[in-house]
Amino acid sequence: MTQVVIVGAGPTGLACGIELKKRGIDALLIDKGCVVNSLYHYPTNMTFFTTPELLEIGGIPMTSLNEKPNRTEALKYYRRVSDHYALTIRQYERVVRIDGSDGAFTVHTTDRSGEAQAIACNKVILAMGYYDIPNRLDVPGGEMEKVIHYYKEPHPYYGHDVAVIGAKNSAAIAALELFWTGARVTLIHRGERISDSVKYWIKPNIENRIKVGEVKAYFRSSVAEIRQDSIRVATPDGDVWLKNDFVFSMIGYRPDFEFMSAHGIHLDPVTQKPFINADTLESEAKGIYLAGVVVAGVHTNEIFIENGRFHGAIIADSIASSLGLGL
Repeated sequence: MTQVVIVGAGPTGLACGIELKKRGIDALLIDKGCVVNSLYHYPTNMTFFTTPELLEIGGIPMTSLNEKPNRTEALKYYRRVSDHYALTIRQYERVVRIDGSDGAFTVHTTDRSGEAQAIACNKVILAMGYYDIPNRLDVPGGEMEKVIHYYKEPHPYYGHDVAVIGAKNSAAIAALELFWTGARVTLIHRGERISDSVKYWIKPNIENRIKVGEVKAYFRSSVAEIRQDSIRVATPDGDVWLKNDFVFSMIGYRPDFEFMSAHGIHLDPVTQKPFINADTLESEAKGIYLAGVVVAGVHTNEIFIENGRFHGAIIADSIASSLGLGL
């Protein structure tokens, strides 16, 4: 028995665990991957767009060798914070369902050995993020192994014909690094141009590579079919078949809307934002709170680590009050 189960051990989930602990409330964090699993899956050489202090949780300073921290520094920082607060975290364990009601929940999981587990608790916080569920290509061949939804590093694709789908930050960075490493890169995007939201030091670089023909680009186009050694691209001038070894589908990710709906959390039909109490972040399912990007529905660019980390204190105050512990 624990007082609170937190589903997700990303930065927001860790922040929730810390704030609960500060108030004397027991919490167990459960993640289907490793601690800060989403950050682990970021590109190996990624640098954050923000400064270290905006990634800090629990009042622990984050240090960086440069003005902006990189992925390795962030992973080290969140491990250190977890150790400092001695958070109880169960990694590689998947939450499959939540039974019961406020004050008497049972969280059912499957651990890394495939064994079913059940944890009794008073409250539940869903801090699941969104990076683990990629938007899929609904085209013939879209399920093939050669279709990759997470760009990690370019080396394995040296000397190959690679398609990158999308034109935002992740797609632009992947296309550039793949080109620099010797892949033959084609970028495919439904829109008219590279997105204006691409980081200011990345956007002119990818645009120049396209302008001089080093990266081939098809705008106002989409992948219509994927085969083992080629892809069919629907363009304004008709279909084009391209030689292809790998497809990087960088078209975004989404929260687990189905899981929330299955547990009595209703979603706005347009935005997919869950209906919550804005003051406490408690959902319509009493006793179940939402933290981090799951609050934003499909507008996942509204909540980042920088603002999601503050959800922990809001939720912890509400839980402490409901448990009669004061603030």
